[in-house]
Parts: sequence; structure tokens; C-alpha cells
Amino acid sequence: MHATADGSIYNRWNSKRSVWGRFSTLSKPNPRIDQSQRRMAISIVDYELPYDTHNVYGVSFYNDRVHTMVTSNSAMVESWLSNVTPANPNHRIVGLDVEWRPNNRYHHNPIATLQLCTGPNYPGSLQIPAGTVLPGVSLDPNCLIFQVLHSDWIPHSLSTFLANPAFTFVGVGIESDCEKLLLDYRLRVANVVDLRGLAADRLGVWELRNFGLKRLASAVLGKELEKPKSVTLSRWDSQWLTYAQIQYAAVDAFISYEIARQLNLRGA
Repeated sequence: MHATADGSIYNRWNSKRSVWGRFSTLSKPNPRIDQSQRRMAISIVDYELPYDTHNVYGVSFYNDRVHTMVTSNSAMVESWLSNVTPANPNHRIVGLDVEWRPNNRYHHNPIATLQLCTGPNYPGSLQIPAGTVLPGVSLDPNCLIFQVLHSDWIPHSLSTFLANPAFTFVGVGIESDCEKLLLDYRLRVANVVDLRGLAADRLGVWELRNFGLKRLASAVLGKELEKPKSVTLSRWDSQWLTYAQIQYAAVDAFISYEIARQLNLRGA
């Protein structure tokens, strides 16, 4: 993705790969850390809101905190989307991921959760000194975990949002996720970029095309991402997600957003 004169990222990245800058080095992976340190790298705070419609969590991954809303309520999805606008440059890249109950040979399960992650609602540059405090302003990225399997209806605003070419939706294997969204819920995503190809082009390392999100997080961000099978293969169709599921879902969407943001900065 390349920054245009107005600060936006262009949509058809394949057609402009030749003008991108290339980088020959990757981020250095973190030194080997023990399991207690790995557990400290991710944490969750439950804000325990007194509502039946949704709940909010603070999911921390290393030094980043992701403001995360979990809901199956379509009106709450509309409310979350009302704050996302292409006029805010921090919203133009959207991390996208989906989860569903593992299939078996007799039954293919529909998508249970749709995760979206954008930058902070603050519309200014994020290139500010560490520790800067802006009164009344949150610099935390925002994540939505929509339990679409348990929703009463699919908001039209969600269909409009996903189909808006002003947003660039990013992820690993995102094309297949979007195909399943279309098949299961008739939700069409207009503008997608697979992070593997983007990272390979931006960093000049062809092998990155074969990386998963875990290895990309290490190569691009220098951060270790855990993907335990006890979570990845869990009951995503449950009406009540566990803390481990919420952490995993939020961090996956956030990492997709953050990798794209960092690569976009390197190629600007």
C-alpha cells in the first residue's frame, strides 16, 4: 500500500508494485523468552459493562492496548461503525479476520465471529513521541468482535463498510476469508490486500509470501505471537467467548492492521 498525496493508501497495490521501495532487512525477532514472559506479553482487562448488548475489554499485546468491543447486537455494530470514516487516515487500513467452529468431514460450519481492527479515532498523525498524553484523546486502536452467528440481523452499514473501496482490508489468507463471508452471509469485501505479498514486496524478501501471521509478526514487528491449538480449534460458535478467545481474536486483527500500517510507513 502506498501513501497518496492526501495520505490515503491506494487500492490496487498489485498494479504499482514496481514503484514501491524495497527493504533488504527484516525486524530482528525478540531474543528467546521463557513462557512466563510470553504470558506477560498479552493480557486482558474486562470492563464488565452492565449491558446485555455488548461488553468492552482492554487487550494488551506487548506495549499496545487494543480497545475491544464484543457483541452480537447489530445496533452496537452500527454504533461502532459510525465512528469509522475514511476521512480519518488512521481508519483507512482495517485488519480483518474471521473464526468459526472447526469443520468435520460431514459438516462445514459458518463463520461465527468477524473481527475488524482500525487505528485510533484520533485523526492526527501517530508519529508522536512515546509517552505523549493528549487530554481527552485515546491513541488506542479499536477492535470489533462481531458474533455474527448469534446476531439478530446483518446491519446494512456493515455491508456498506465492507464494500467501500476507500478502506483497505488486510490479513493473511484474506481472500479465502472473504469468500467464506460472501458464501455464509452475502457480505462482499471490495478492497483486500494479503499481507504476505505486501510484506514480500515492501521488504524485498520473496520467502515472506509463504509466511503465516505468526511468522510475519516476528519478521515485520519483531514480536512473538502465540497461536495455541486449544484456542484456534475451540468452540467459536459459543455464545459466550472465553478471555483466551477474545484475546486471540483481537490480537489477530490488530496484528494484521499493525503490520500493514508499519509496511505502509516504510514505503511512504
